[in-house]
Amino acid sequence: MSSTVIDVENLYKQYRLGVIGHGTLTHDLQTWWATRRGKEDPNMQIGVQPLVASGNTDGRSFWALRDISLTVEQSEILGIIGKNGAGKSTLLKILSRVTAPTSGAIKVKGRIASLLEVGTGFHPELTGLENIYLNGAILGMSRAEIKGKLDEIVAFAEIEKFIDTPVKRYSSGMYVRLAFAVAAHLEPEILVVDEVLAVGDQAFQKKCTGKMGEISQSQGRTVLFVSHNLAAVENLCSKCAYLDKGSLVKIGDTRDVIGEYLKPKEKTNNTNLEFSTNRTGSGAARITNVILKDSHGVETDSIPMGDSFSVEVYYKGELKRANAAILIGGLYNDRIIESNSYYSHNAVVDLTTGKYTCRFKKNILLPGEYYITAYLGRFDENVDTLKNCLTFSVEPADVYGTGYAPDPRGGIVYADHDWDFENKK
Repeated sequence: MSSTVIDVENLYKQYRLGVIGHGTLTHDLQTWWATRRGKEDPNMQIGVQPLVASGNTDGRSFWALRDISLTVEQSEILGIIGKNGAGKSTLLKILSRVTAPTSGAIKVKGRIASLLEVGTGFHPELTGLENIYLNGAILGMSRAEIKGKLDEIVAFAEIEKFIDTPVKRYSSGMYVRLAFAVAAHLEPEILVVDEVLAVGDQAFQKKCTGKMGEISQSQGRTVLFVSHNLAAVENLCSKCAYLDKGSLVKIGDTRDVIGEYLKPKEKTNNTNLEFSTNRTGSGAARITNVILKDSHGVETDSIPMGDSFSVEVYYKGELKRANAAILIGGLYNDRIIESNSYYSHNAVVDLTTGKYTCRFKKNILLPGEYYITAYLGRFDENVDTLKNCLTFSVEPADVYGTGYAPDPRGGIVYADHDWDFENKK
């Protein structure tokens, strides 16, 4: 028997922009009458013109999702990542039956509880307690079943004092607390969580992610989790899907998918960077190329653990009293290592067209993918910063001389150290 609980095949979703379908009869009639007279639509959405320029519309339609196919198994936690406007929320709304797809097939086994927007599914005039019973009834639960979970829900949401207060008086944080507590404890087979958790404080977010892991592992329920917090996605999700401009770019192992999402979109290694647009600064001088070299001075894109290496940065222009910097970042932190000539060597120099070199005596990074950002400036002025302009990998090595290489899951960097054991008789 198949354990697949969500099966999506060739899903498309198209929105009509500024045409009919504004949600009220008055607005639809205004739009229709303006169109008949050849006038500008008074209800046209702000920002339609940029969408037309992007090539994703025909001027009156916008494809929010294009040919999405994926499956989710029982007890799986699927993370969904992508930039704003990638189609993440639209996909969740379709799965939650808030909106219908334009075309494609969706098969869902079991009840779905969704947290898509703050306050969704709550009646503002009802109290928190009354809304708990309302949401439980929507999920098809009996009053006795809801009552059996009531104490757990109230305790988890931490709003005991306000449970008999109409929710229209709740803050957005209180809304989210109660909404998540209801969705997580009323035993839906599938829990769908959009970015709404970002409204809550850090402690409550951690509490929620822990609860999602618990209901997946111990109760066999499925979770779909959309978030821009990539660390939370990696820690929580067993599988991840990456959406971009309405299309599914990659789905699979969470770390691999996050790596694909964060990878620079233009491969800039060993190319002229003078005209790269991924930069900030006054432009008084300009970085034209960045090269990574190994311990033998050979250009490379891979450095073993423990080896020395250098970064050469070529630039054009004249700059008085300048300083330079190299930043090395990873998946979740763009400043794992920062070397600045002003702080490390008290170096403030006059530069003309040429290059600067930063030499690292030992590669302390654990195996993985890393990115280099090159900087050129003077005192408090950013002259040219080229972000993530070069990608390289760190290969495992026996840096301790024990016959074993450190586990890359053990952190970001390693340190030389010794152990000493003393047994008491």
